[in-house]
Amino acid sequence: MVAMVLMVSVLLIAYLKKVTMTFAIILANLLVFFISSVYTKEILVELGFSPIYLSQGYAINLFTLFTSMFVHAGYLHILGNMLVLFFIGTAFEQRVGSKRFLTIYLITGVCGALTFSLVNWGSPTLLVGASGAIFGILGAFAAAYPRDEVMMPIPVGIMFITRMKVVTAAIIFALFETLLVFLSPYLQDNTAHFAHLGGLVSGMMLAMLLVKEKRMTRATISFNVDVLKEFAETPEQFSILEKIKNERIPEVKRLWLNRFMETTRCPKCGAHLSLTKNGVFCKNCGFRR
Repeated sequence: MVAMVLMVSVLLIAYLKKVTMTFAIILANLLVFFISSVYTKEILVELGFSPIYLSQGYAINLFTLFTSMFVHAGYLHILGNMLVLFFIGTAFEQRVGSKRFLTIYLITGVCGALTFSLVNWGSPTLLVGASGAIFGILGAFAAAYPRDEVMMPIPVGIMFITRMKVVTAAIIFALFETLLVFLSPYLQDNTAHFAHLGGLVSGMMLAMLLVKEKRMTRATISFNVDVLKEFAETPEQFSILEKIKNERIPEVKRLWLNRFMETTRCPKCGAHLSLTKNGVFCKNCGFRR
């Protein structure tokens, strides 16, 4: 009960106080892990999710679809998950805002667990960890902003961190997980690879519904470009503004506008800004110009 109260309280406080949701999720996971270090067996059994809850109709245990995302089986398990979440979660949340970030995180985490259950129907295996939800964020990020680059931890014997395009990271992890699905009977690594793939695919699908930005209309293109000078800080941004002002081909102008908006940040909260025919606005904090 204490662990469940911590999960909900940390997320609720972060939502109300407009704290970065990525940090709130990491904090909630760490707090629950601290409790589980004392009551390991009880936490895993009570808060982990099992496919048997669906196959046997144990509706009273379905809350574990949520709680299992905050429970981890060991130090390496939580360290790896939180490290990846920190790098891709922070960047993606700045793009889409805290509300949509949390929505995608929770839904894809549940989808990952359901995918695992369909493949392992009736199994009593306990599913724990944030991996499904993290893969969901990766899938949504790659589908919505494939050209964005992030720092990505890559586990190859040892963990090393490199910068790459989000879509590249998604493809690498998707191929890696698919390979492990076929090898898992021989490796016996006790990892829910189908939950990872389920989270990844559901994240890509959700991105199409909730995140993908609509293309700028002609009305947006006729927007007074001088207003954007307020948000230009670097030589590159001023150069792009000049290209926008001098461009006569609408499609090319639209591309430059998209490029400029990708480089801007909200002066109030630091999140990415969006542009419509009504002006510049921030989806995260409501800032408008």
